[in-house]
Amino acid sequence: MFKNDELYIIICVKLNIRIALFDIMKCENCGFENKDTAKFCTKCGAEFSNGPETPPVETSTNNNTKYIIIALVIVILLLVGCIGYFMGTMSTGEVQSSDAAKNSSQNVSSSDDSGSSGESDKAQSTSSSQSASTSSSKSKSWESIGSYSGSGSGSQTITVPEGEIMVKLSAYPIKNYATNHLYVTGSNGQSGGVDWGSHSDVETRSDSFSYTSSSSETFTIDYYETVSWEVEFYRYQ
Repeated sequence: MFKNDELYIIICVKLNIRIALFDIMKCENCGFENKDTAKFCTKCGAEFSNGPETPPVETSTNNNTKYIIIALVIVILLLVGCIGYFMGTMSTGEVQSSDAAKNSSQNVSSSDDSGSSGESDKAQSTSSSQSASTSSSKSKSWESIGSYSGSGSGSQTITVPEGEIMVKLSAYPIKNYATNHLYVTGSNGQSGGVDWGSHSDVETRSDSFSYTSSSSETFTIDYYETVSWEVEFYRYQ
């Protein structure tokens, strides 16, 4: 009897140890305890579920993607609207500034036209007054009426018309003999000339005189021992 009891205890101990080695899963249908690895209940045959089903991740991911796309579209539309508004405002300002610039340029051009017309009138009046004064008081000038030249020694007589006359003369001697000269003498007593003394430098000398006569005059040009000489007559007219 003891041996049987001992054997029973040993079997129970072994069974307890074996049972402890496995986790127990209770059947929801009949309450029977099964191994956690069992797919069906050993007593009633009910099927065990592997665990609570997790909702598909793809659905939430797809929903999130849709929301992100909608948000991006809204942001893009807002940006496009803001850009269009600012562009319209800028174009309106540019048109207004362009109109203002045109108006100001027209005003300036009109003022310039009026100023230029006034200046043109002034210039015309000034030029007309200058031309009138020039024509009325035209300045006279000395104009040549005869030029005579030669060399060596000799004399010649010329006739000079009436008026305000100026005579210019110059000569260069051959040597310094104290007798080299060039004289111009008129019938009215007007005269001029150049000569060289014994100690004078051999160089070109010149002289001039003027007079006014109401009739023509006769002038004698006398020259002696000259390399070159020249006499010019001018009338103020």
